[in-house]
Amino acid sequence: MRQVYEAVRASVEKRRGEMITLLEKIVNIDSGTTNIPGVEAVCEILKREMEAVGMETRVIPSEGAGPVLVGEWCGGAKRPLLFIGHMDTVFEDGEAERNPFRIDENGLVHGPGVLDMKGGLVVALSAIRALRDIGYTDRPVKCIFVGDEEKLHMFSRTKQIMISELAGAEAAFNFEVGYQHDGLVVGRKGGGIVDVTVHGVPAHSGLAPEKGRSAVAEMCYKVLELEASRDIERGKLINCGMVSGGIGENTIPGEAKISIGIRFPSQAIRDEILEDIRAATERVHIEGTKAEMNVRMMMESMDTTAGVMELFEHIQKAALECGYGEVHPFTVGGVSDSGAVVANGVPAVCGMGLKGEGCHTKDEYALVDSLVDRAVLAACAAYAL
Repeated sequence: MRQVYEAVRASVEKRRGEMITLLEKIVNIDSGTTNIPGVEAVCEILKREMEAVGMETRVIPSEGAGPVLVGEWCGGAKRPLLFIGHMDTVFEDGEAERNPFRIDENGLVHGPGVLDMKGGLVVALSAIRALRDIGYTDRPVKCIFVGDEEKLHMFSRTKQIMISELAGAEAAFNFEVGYQHDGLVVGRKGGGIVDVTVHGVPAHSGLAPEKGRSAVAEMCYKVLELEASRDIERGKLINCGMVSGGIGENTIPGEAKISIGIRFPSQAIRDEILEDIRAATERVHIEGTKAEMNVRMMMESMDTTAGVMELFEHIQKAALECGYGEVHPFTVGGVSDSGAVVANGVPAVCGMGLKGEGCHTKDEYALVDSLVDRAVLAACAAYAL
């Protein structure tokens, strides 16, 4: 195995310059989630890179956002290993010109999305190229790169496409942001947005107040009930972050709305939160009012399952054997597509991308040397799976 790992490292190191060139190309393209042409441009470059490696590619329209790029490499009877990531960033148009790709004297790479997570996409493709170079043919590797992760797939079919594409996979590596302390992510909170709309009976507040039923007053009961049901120590977070209602001071409001942000560390607590919201929605405090709830968006939590920990331990072993060094498991609060992967029965380890800091800020940076190191780790862990 040592000879194999040495061959992997030699392949990756030989292509270090090509990795940097590819990263520069895609970082210098504005691809904020709402900039669909920018995401498509990044997608086209990555598609060409995949095809140069020998991958079969498909570009799937998401119907509302940037596309989903699927690349499949290698045959074999084993179930495929997924390499997942996203092509969009949080930055507005013009950021690539204001803050272009560059490497400073300390070996830090700068530019919008260099860490979150265009660098991870380069790492993933470099790992596949190294596997090809050493003649690996045992297990298919399938890339699923999405175009609107930063907006949580709110306006597209991306999530449904991704879930369809991951069916039957053995495991997944998510090349999200890597951490300088060499922790790999085995758990993430999930999150969502739930709207509760309250319907009352509008009436003139002076001429016929007895005919009115205030949707705003009913909403207030529900807000207090929901805020009281959260449990921060258990990670059960319910935030009635936006409330609205009424059309004027002289009208008893006929409609009000609560937009609720939720966070949860497990699917079980997610279900508990949804039941709390459902109960508060159905409970009537002011006779004549009614309400309904709508789950506007949901990103599943990445539960730390037995399968996730088994996959982590496999990567941990490969890290030691290939000379990468120690890695350790940890959990984070931010959501990612790893939640949907794990929730649909495929073990995943997240945070396999470039190491760095400053995500979602103009000061975002990555360690240039982690391009090689992380590609070696991913390729060696894939080889041994």
